[in-house]
Amino acid sequence: MKTYNIHEAKTRLSQLIEKAERGEPFIIARAGKPVVRVAALQSPEPGQERRLGFMQGHISVPDDFDRMGEREIAELFGK
Repeated sequence: MKTYNIHEAKTRLSQLIEKAERGEPFIIARAGKPVVRVAALQSPEPGQERRLGFMQGHISVPDDFDRMGEREIAELFGK
């Protein structure tokens, strides 16, 4: 997560808000010490993000997934 000092954050506030709206939270620091974390209201709190299994029920992995393209790969390596 990127950190900006207060002066830079004031100067670039509109740009930083747009970044936060796109899901890129940032930190504002005073004298190099982090003071606040800025994130869009609809973004999940730290620790609430859940990526593993988010497509469960939407896709299926074939049983031979680990063998797909096996013949083509063997041909590439001359086996």
